[in-house]
Amino acid sequence: MNRPVCTFVFLVLLSAPCLAQQSLVGTYRLVSIDRELDGQPQPQPGRERHGYLVITPQTFLVFYTEGDRKHGASDGEKAALWDSLTAVAGTYRLDGSKIIVSVDTAWNEIYVGTQQTRDWRLQGKRLSLSSGPRPYGRDTSKTVVQRQNWEKIE
Repeated sequence: MNRPVCTFVFLVLLSAPCLAQQSLVGTYRLVSIDRELDGQPQPQPGRERHGYLVITPQTFLVFYTEGDRKHGASDGEKAALWDSLTAVAGTYRLDGSKIIVSVDTAWNEIYVGTQQTRDWRLQGKRLSLSSGPRPYGRDTSKTVVQRQNWEKIE
């Protein structure tokens, strides 16, 4: 009697990470981003953000823009567009409440070849991803803490 019960418990524990991974799989639309830069909350009034997060069983892909984006004709306008973009893709794994993305490609080369760790929490269709203090991609002399809130659409 104990052997079948132990086997069942072992299989459930073994499959738990897979079940968590399956619950994350889907397409999400960006709802909001909260950011602290060098420990100071960064107000984001009027800054529209648009983006998607796609998680497959093997791949993590995030792309979003922020601010009032307009076609860039001059070098300065084009640079401003670059500063309002975030894009990262790679494989991932789960470790409890952490998702670890092995970055294969990114909008900023500083992230390529790194492992980016985020805390994740899923409540219904809402997914929150938060980063601990890390170098700010647009100015690596600064430290950023960020929370992204996503809503599953598929």
